[in-house]
Amino acid sequence: MKLTIYLFAGLADRIGTSRLELTYGDNAVTADQLKRFIAGLYPDAASLINISFLAVNQEYAAGDLVITEQDEIALIPPVSGGKGDSSSSSFHSQCNMYTITSLALSVDEVTSKVNTANHGATLVFVGTTREMTGSQRTIHLEYEAYIPMALSKMEQIGEEIAASWPGTKCAISHRIGQVNIAESSVIIAVSTPHRNDSYEASRYAIERLKQIVPIWKKEIWEDGTEWKGHGQGPWDPSAPGQISHKEHL
Repeated sequence: MKLTIYLFAGLADRIGTSRLELTYGDNAVTADQLKRFIAGLYPDAASLINISFLAVNQEYAAGDLVITEQDEIALIPPVSGGKGDSSSSSFHSQCNMYTITSLALSVDEVTSKVNTANHGATLVFVGTTREMTGSQRTIHLEYEAYIPMALSKMEQIGEEIAASWPGTKCAISHRIGQVNIAESSVIIAVSTPHRNDSYEASRYAIERLKQIVPIWKKEIWEDGTEWKGHGQGPWDPSAPGQISHKEHL
């Protein structure tokens, strides 16, 4: 069985390619078996492979999921939330509320997607590149995304928000490629009938984005570089989102 596995971020750097072409002896393999097989082929990357998740057909796969030759397979290291393709322009979800782009982000453009006459509150979160982290100086960031799956997971976040805060509108735009100091890497806009829901839905959106959307960042420092992944404990993108307000627990 011939399989193609797409790799990203630090995992692609460690193995030395963004695309593996493998031959597996059987006609089917589970996700866990395939991870072990890849780790055996690349022992120097085994520790990172072990904490990565397989995505099959743009969904995070359970360990016992059976994979066949027809499936689209990606090995997803912990997300941050890259070395992007700076020649690309913009990619949009079908509903046009979610965007991944190499172009500069616009607060007005993202906010316009959620503005409606029936909502009394609109909240915008803007994530920017920070220069100093303690005594360490960042020169710029580089973002990479598994674009089709990232857009799909952004849509999932919007659906989860609509289910927990009915009537809420959400739009997310994220940069790929180089993002310089003080430039925006992500903009999240939410609008709701009442302000409390805007605060809660906005926080949910950014935390969920860091958990499930396959986007990675590479920090470029004065004296080196480092891929940044999930930093909030064990990474489990298959876990459900946590709603913070009492009535939705």
